[in-house]
Amino acid sequence: MTLLTKSETEIMELLWQSDEPITSSQMIEMSDDRTWKKSYVHLLINSLLSKDMIEVSGFVKTTKNYARTFSPKISKEEYTVGQFTNMKCFTEEDIPKVVNALILKTENVKVFDELLKIIRKRKSDLK
Repeated sequence: MTLLTKSETEIMELLWQSDEPITSSQMIEMSDDRTWKKSYVHLLINSLLSKDMIEVSGFVKTTKNYARTFSPKISKEEYTVGQFTNMKCFTEEDIPKVVNALILKTENVKVFDELLKIIRKRKSDLK
């Protein structure tokens, strides 16, 4: 898995937050706190396409033209896990430590209930 630049990550975050595919113009409109120039969006999109992080989902009519819409090919969770597991020093023994570090970030009991369900299901699937 490829590392993303800060600007590419900002584009991916827009796509992950959107419920539907979006155009480059919508990306510009949605990113008030962007670190990139408006004219740079097409380069970012092409870079994400070449890294196989996004895909063209379709086209929408805008005034007189058609614009491509884009959607992520990978979820933010898959990307995050991929960054961690692709480290040369990663081993399965690291998973409990990482999960523990994440658990310490919340006090929401519903999160713990959900984690227990996930663990029980995965454990059952492995038997």
